[in-house]
Amino acid sequence: MATRADAAGTVGAVGVVGPTVADTIREAITSGEFAPNQRLVEAELSQQFGASRAAVRNALAQLATEGLVERIQNRGARVRAVSLAEAIEITEVRMVLEGLCAAKAAERVTEDDRTELREIGAGMQEAVASGDVFGYSDLNRRLHARILAVSGQTTACAVLERLHGQNVRHQFKLAMHPGRPNVSLPQHLAVIEAVCSADAEAAEAAMRTHLRSVIETLPEVDKDRPRRALAGA
Repeated sequence: MATRADAAGTVGAVGVVGPTVADTIREAITSGEFAPNQRLVEAELSQQFGASRAAVRNALAQLATEGLVERIQNRGARVRAVSLAEAIEITEVRMVLEGLCAAKAAERVTEDDRTELREIGAGMQEAVASGDVFGYSDLNRRLHARILAVSGQTTACAVLERLHGQNVRHQFKLAMHPGRPNVSLPQHLAVIEAVCSADAEAAEAAMRTHLRSVIETLPEVDKDRPRRALAGA
């Protein structure tokens, strides 16, 4: 019988490949289950995820190349903490790539895409009006992911997925920052409108404006870190 996750992934009776050990640990890091600087002990991970020590060791090596894990000599591995300066650099790269993807999405958008994007926008407005910060954060992630999917830019999407994993803690703290949804909502709505209008230039500009706002806010959020210890952040 296959374990929960092995080095090559699991294959069921119908030939569906399941998550690898690296996938499972990556999800635990990006979801906040594992906190920055938390030690990653091979024996504990092996037991937790039902995988061999060798599979866990290989997964940690892979995640180290992705920038999610760092290995400390004679001390094993731990979740890599991303500094404010690096978080800003990551967002600067996102600004370029997501701007490109927004432009491409505007060129490829279909009526079904427009319907879904506008539904997300309406949901974001309702979440802000009701003070549902977590709901707004979920819709935020869904909007960015949907625009990337519509863009068809597989290479850019792969890079952005990796950057998201490295920057997830800063993104969570940003989402919880007081008043942030009220600032970002009109920015997101501008992105949606530009994409739905098939205006590639406006879509790219709107996405860049939004992420430039993120860059400007990150230092303020970082100063709140000692005071705001949400979900282990």
